[in-house]
Amino acid sequence: MNAPVFSTLGCRLNAYETEAMKELAAAAGLQGAVVINTCAVTAEAVRKAKQEIRKLARENPGAAVIVTGCAAQTEPETFAAMPEVTRVIGNTEKMQAQTWVGLQAPDLIGVTEKVQVDDIMSVRETAGHLIDGFGRHRAYVQVQNGCDHRCTFCIIPYGRGNSRSVPAGVVVEQIKRLVGKGFHEVVLTGVDLTSWGADLPATPRLGDLVMRILRLVPDLSRLRISSIDSIEADENLMQAIATEPRLMPHLHLSLQAGDDMILKRMKRRHLRDDAIAFCEEVLRLRPDMIFGADIIAGFPTETAAMFENSLKLVTDCNLTFLHVFPFSPRKGTPAARMPQLQGPEIKARAAQLRAAGDAALQRHLTAQIGKPHKILMESRRMGRTEQFTEVQLATDQPEGQILQACITGSRDNHLLA
Repeated sequence: MNAPVFSTLGCRLNAYETEAMKELAAAAGLQGAVVINTCAVTAEAVRKAKQEIRKLARENPGAAVIVTGCAAQTEPETFAAMPEVTRVIGNTEKMQAQTWVGLQAPDLIGVTEKVQVDDIMSVRETAGHLIDGFGRHRAYVQVQNGCDHRCTFCIIPYGRGNSRSVPAGVVVEQIKRLVGKGFHEVVLTGVDLTSWGADLPATPRLGDLVMRILRLVPDLSRLRISSIDSIEADENLMQAIATEPRLMPHLHLSLQAGDDMILKRMKRRHLRDDAIAFCEEVLRLRPDMIFGADIIAGFPTETAAMFENSLKLVTDCNLTFLHVFPFSPRKGTPAARMPQLQGPEIKARAAQLRAAGDAALQRHLTAQIGKPHKILMESRRMGRTEQFTEVQLATDQPEGQILQACITGSRDNHLLA
């Protein structure tokens, strides 16, 4: 029998959890299976999941096809109805060792209980399964899962459940192990990272965790935090941004829109001026900070003037890395019941946002020419600067090491050094 084939769709947290599932499947002795870890962030993501299932089933005839992830959690019946699918597993179940022990049974094909998905909202603790990094250059540490907010466009809370935090002591111990294994950079990940700590005793904040990591793991060279909700940034997080050079100068912001009416209809908790004020304050504290952002194009009821406010946010917030999402309605969300824009208009607005993002990135690349940067090598000739900008080097370098180099130029969407 062959080792399981794993396929990951969607976010970095899914990639982390796939690595954990590989360990669980190996420990259980699972053989001859295909595992697809799905995403549910858009209707297009669900369509791609179905496409991936059919493709892998064709490529692995006779293999058990196991579907998990957010789309499996929110739409288990959709995937259970696919003839290619053997078993559907929820987001909680996929992180439990006993699930994988059950899946290695020889009679897995043709099981009568096809769906193994519990109520995600009943989960009160973050899965304790920790992995000591994946890849050879950068380690990701899941410190939080789930979300307590109910944005009108988002299905993710129903796939991930309510917010749960990993205690700070557990996080620190894992990062110490990662540094001991030779990792120079750690990224803190979660679904709603800035809500970390709200469910823990004394309700610590993300800034408290960041400061504690940097204080208790002095040998950690670089710490990153992934996507944050700027309205939840606490005083200690701002203090860390201002004073801790080991906290990397790159923040990805969950902005979603730049118009106040659209933000209210999205049920976001910030307004346009809040986002701009946050970016201005961060740049005052850390002038080399670079911002990425998620922005949705063509949200229901968005007029041309409202879209223009989102477009101007690229300049007003000094955004460099843009993740643009053309709006697609997700069944079961309030936004799906709002007056929808036409597809061509949504695509055109997404294209405008992407063009503005491309122009902003080019300005950033040009500004780096002649500057020295500390680059973490991800392969022999490619690495990332402190600001997470991709760099191509002319000669082979040791993977996983941090080296200093001078930027000599740029090409396409990366730097040259």
